[in-house]
This record gives sequence, structure tokens and C-alpha cells, in this order.
Amino acid sequence: MSFRTKESKLLLVLGAFFVANAILSEFIGVKIFTVEGTLGIKQFDINLFGVPNLSFHMSAGVLTWPIIFIMTDIINEYFGVRQVRFLSILTAILISYAFIVVGAAMHLQPSDFWVNQDINGQKVNMNAAFAGIFGQGMWIIVGSITAFLVGQIADVLIFHRIKKITGDKALWLRATGSTVVSQFIDSFVVIFIAFYLNPQYHWSFQMVMAIGLVGYVYKFIVAILMTPVLYLVHGIIDGYLGKDLSQRMIKMAGRR
Repeated sequence: MSFRTKESKLLLVLGAFFVANAILSEFIGVKIFTVEGTLGIKQFDINLFGVPNLSFHMSAGVLTWPIIFIMTDIINEYFGVRQVRFLSILTAILISYAFIVVGAAMHLQPSDFWVNQDINGQKVNMNAAFAGIFGQGMWIIVGSITAFLVGQIADVLIFHRIKKITGDKALWLRATGSTVVSQFIDSFVVIFIAFYLNPQYHWSFQMVMAIGLVGYVYKFIVAILMTPVLYLVHGIIDGYLGKDLSQRMIKMAGRR
């Protein structure tokens, strides 16, 4: 099969970008950063559900998740629910495959000369560093993949529910509305599975709610701020496809 039509080329690019960012998010997500420190402001001391001293400590995976949800809405807009579901399932399979390959790599016997390295003047055990960065626990992996699939399903369903009411107008409403709801689900599902159900951590339900809500506030703000980017991408695609083809694809996507 050759990608000769504009539609097929567009789906290939969007799909590849979607999958790449989802896999990237899983692996960079092991780093936890402080939002306030990154912005150079004083940390918030929030008290929620009896959990004190909360601030915005986020997984670095949030760098790519807004892009994933924009790709979800764009693919949904032009190609329909079935394509988004297919890509979501394919992505979950590929993420699982990536973790299996990384797990196999972690069990390889490291070369002696590679283990102890001098990096920026510090002695680093490269094997331990490799395992620490890539060796995410099974509960976290399961929670992350489950949250991804549940969030994606919620996103596409809400997107089309709003579209049935608004028609082709109010792209911001169906895109942002579906994103903020799906991000809410994603924020709590991953924490609930990875830290509440996981016997290693014994997080209380109050802790899950507090951490999840703080994370969701950040994602909600980012989702709102990304709305102009959504329109920019939409405009670029419309320019590439042409007005007639673009409108025809959007109309067909609404029926799928």
C-alpha cells in the first residue's frame, strides 16, 4: 500500500506523532519535577483532604500528554472514532512491547568497562542508573496503560457527544471539554492503580484524591492554554487538505 492521497499521508503523520509521544511520555515520566521551581516561583503549600504541604510535583510525562490529546482530537475530527480507538489500542500494545524490550535489556549482563563511568565529574554506576530510569514497577506500568486507554475512550466519546450538539462549530468546546474530562479520569486512574492498589506503597484514599486533584489542576490549566495550538494545527491541516476535502472528511468522520 502506498500513501499517495493527502488523507492517507495525513493519517500516517498524525498517527506516528501520536504513538511516538505516547511512548516518550511513558519513559520520560519517571522524572518528577517541580512546576514552581521550574517557573522560579515559591512553592504552594496546599492542604487537601487532610494531606498537608502539597505542591505541583509533576511527572515529566506531562510535557507530551497535551500533544497526545491534541492529536486525539484532530484525528477524531478528521477520521472519526474508529481510527482513534484503533490507534489507542495499537499504542497500548506498543507501550507494552517497549516495556518488555526494556525489561529484557535490564537483564543483560553489563560489560565491566561500561558500569562505572565518569559523568560531569561524578562516578556513576551506569547499570544502576539504567535500571532506575527505565525499570518502572509493574503496578505503575499497568496503571499508566489502563489510564491511557480509559482516558482515550472517554475523550473520543465526549468529543462526539458535544459535536452532535454543536455541529461543526465550537471546536474549542468539544476538544477542550473532552480533554479536561479525560484528563480528570487519567489523573486518578493511574494513581489509584499504581499507589492505592499497589501493596508496596499503601497510599490512603485521601492521599490518592489529594495528589490526583493537584495533578489535575495543572493538566486542566495546560488544556485551556493549548486551545490556540489546537486551532493552529487545525488551520494548517485545512490549508494542506483544501477547504472542500477538509469539510468532506470532517463530515464523514462524524458518521463513523
